[in-house]
Amino acid sequence: MKPLDNTKEVIWMNVMRERRLRGAIPTQREVAKILGVKESAVSKWERGLAKPRADKLPLLAKLYGCTIEELLADDVGGGR
Repeated sequence: MKPLDNTKEVIWMNVMRERRLRGAIPTQREVAKILGVKESAVSKWERGLAKPRADKLPLLAKLYGCTIEELLADDVGGGR
């Protein structure tokens, strides 16, 4: 399924980059539990099929050791 908009694509690409940089830890299951969402929601974020609610972004950024700005950055191909 194709992403619905560029914002979702940017978020999932950045989330995936952050997971890769950290050895895919925490897992989707762990992220879902910590954020109080379903594991399928995290999977959808990573595949660009949905985006997290704004109130989830601070904790999501904290989990991945990055800023909200980095999660939402347009330079998804660049490293930090």
